[in-house]
Amino acid sequence: MAETLDLPPGNNGVAPMAWLKQHRPDLVGRALVAQFDGTVWDLSRPLPAEAPARIRVLTFEDEHGREVYWHSTAHLLAQAVQALFPEVKLTIGPPIAEGFYYDFDAGGHTFTPDDLTRIEAKMREFAKADFPIAREDLPKPAAREMLGKRGEPYKIEMLDETIVGDQVSIYKQGDWLDLCRGPHVPSTGYLKAFKLLSVAGAYWRGKEGQPQLQRIYGISFPSDEALADFLRRRAEAEARDHRKLGRELDFFSFHEDVGAGFALWHPKGALVRELLEDLWRREHRARGYSLVFTPHLGRRALWETSGHTDYYLDNMYGLEVDEQPYFIKPMNCPFHILIFKSHTRSYRDLPLRLCEFGTVYRNERSGVLHGMLRVRGFTQDDAHIFCTMEQVEQEAGAAVDFGLGLLKACGFDQFELRLATRPEKFAGTVEQWQTAESALARVMESRKLPHTRDEGGAVFYGPKIDLDLIDAIGRRWQATTVQLDFNLPGRFGAVYAGADGQTHTPVLIHRALFGSMERFLGALIEHHAGALPVWLAPVQAMVIPIADRHNEAAERLAQRLREAGLRAEVDERHESTRAKIRDAELQKVPYMLVVGDREIEQDQVALRLHGKGDQGPQPVAGFLEMARAAAAVPALR
Repeated sequence: MAETLDLPPGNNGVAPMAWLKQHRPDLVGRALVAQFDGTVWDLSRPLPAEAPARIRVLTFEDEHGREVYWHSTAHLLAQAVQALFPEVKLTIGPPIAEGFYYDFDAGGHTFTPDDLTRIEAKMREFAKADFPIAREDLPKPAAREMLGKRGEPYKIEMLDETIVGDQVSIYKQGDWLDLCRGPHVPSTGYLKAFKLLSVAGAYWRGKEGQPQLQRIYGISFPSDEALADFLRRRAEAEARDHRKLGRELDFFSFHEDVGAGFALWHPKGALVRELLEDLWRREHRARGYSLVFTPHLGRRALWETSGHTDYYLDNMYGLEVDEQPYFIKPMNCPFHILIFKSHTRSYRDLPLRLCEFGTVYRNERSGVLHGMLRVRGFTQDDAHIFCTMEQVEQEAGAAVDFGLGLLKACGFDQFELRLATRPEKFAGTVEQWQTAESALARVMESRKLPHTRDEGGAVFYGPKIDLDLIDAIGRRWQATTVQLDFNLPGRFGAVYAGADGQTHTPVLIHRALFGSMERFLGALIEHHAGALPVWLAPVQAMVIPIADRHNEAAERLAQRLREAGLRAEVDERHESTRAKIRDAELQKVPYMLVVGDREIEQDQVALRLHGKGDQGPQPVAGFLEMARAAAAVPALR
């Protein structure tokens, strides 16, 4: 983990690595980059005059350290690719949530599995060579000339169109270089264990119509053991992939005729969503929320007031109505604020809690779309709480409790919480932020919820609590978020009359519990490997008649189960009993009830449980009692 170092006075201008070698040689092998005032810095780069005496040294255990490690491995990949395929042109190679990728224009060549093997071997050769990774800052014209000589048109386009300022940085390792803002690890020898995972197509700048690129994905770690553990978990994750299971379970599909990133919910998936939404609505009403509905479109003026056209325009879909510009909504909050404003409000009306299953649309780049986890049209389980600063702790605490209750009801039991605090640029006052951050910290401390602080990690309009799920194989999924907002109500002129007779601007709490229904379904499927909790299973019991002569009795039993509140079906296909059991197992049906002559005569079933096999004969009445208890919709309180 990161270590904080106090440098003696006068050490500005000294590279952190030089200081480490002299004073902390034990850190030299593990230290990747330095950090100060929110800036991540190359260890081999002299510190600027304004650097503080106290800096942090980051290792692979730190998020920013991992990002630098993976970004440096992406550079190693690009160096190896161009060594083997000199005609390849470079584009971008960022770190991602787990690992990295690099996009290449390979001309007419298509990368094959054999190519990846060769590239990995060349990467190991360059890592063993331990090339120093050196930064060079130079004027744009000099960089343009350098990149032009190397035949890098995409880098020149980035230099001309996307990079602000007169100076840019180049990173060199051996005789290879890349236009990059960095930072990077000190040398290629730091990159110990890596694996290239796959090749996919991508568009330059993520836009259709731009040149088609090839994206090579990879992962890297400081040790072979960590890489082997990742690959084991990845194999497990592939078996749980919601895209594969969602297709097999007939939950949803995507179609080219509809467009990338827009899901079609099939009856079984829609039933799971309906069950989640029913529980959500019931519990919101019990907690004093009011359900609202808002349109999918809003005039441009609405989004100008909210600030979306200033900061979010590239992610919005626009169209024209009655010769007026409109946008399809990317968020629900402006509509909820207008509902608040539709009446004169008093402090006695607060807190006002509005909630909605609001479907929104965002113009995500095609390269980041991923099944139900990253889509362009999705439904948020959205809520907005208008309250006073004095009510923030109570409302935020209730939202965290609510989120934990819902997620536990869906079978999750491990969570990670973070408190994101004030960034350098922020709305509101320092006093507001300090009060709000203290309130959010007390929310988690009073509940004995372990959490970390993401210093400076909040967006400009307010601090927040993020609650992530930890799934069955240790992966983190974003879920509940409780975000304070000191900005948006003021932009819309939303006010209430206080007890002092003066008008005040309310604090707005943006709050989602599932996050989005699409993403949550994907996480739910992968966490349970498709075998959802009984109360969420689309088919809870499959009655399997042994022979055709048992079909009528099987249907009577299924009807009995339905009348008891269970979702039951009968498999009357002309298939063997073994085949019917196999298919019910593949469909993750919790209960399989085999019915033959003996079972009919004795009012019994031969019970099988998904994943656990034969449980022997059971009286129907006893099974009903057990199944109804397991299938009951959870109560959160």
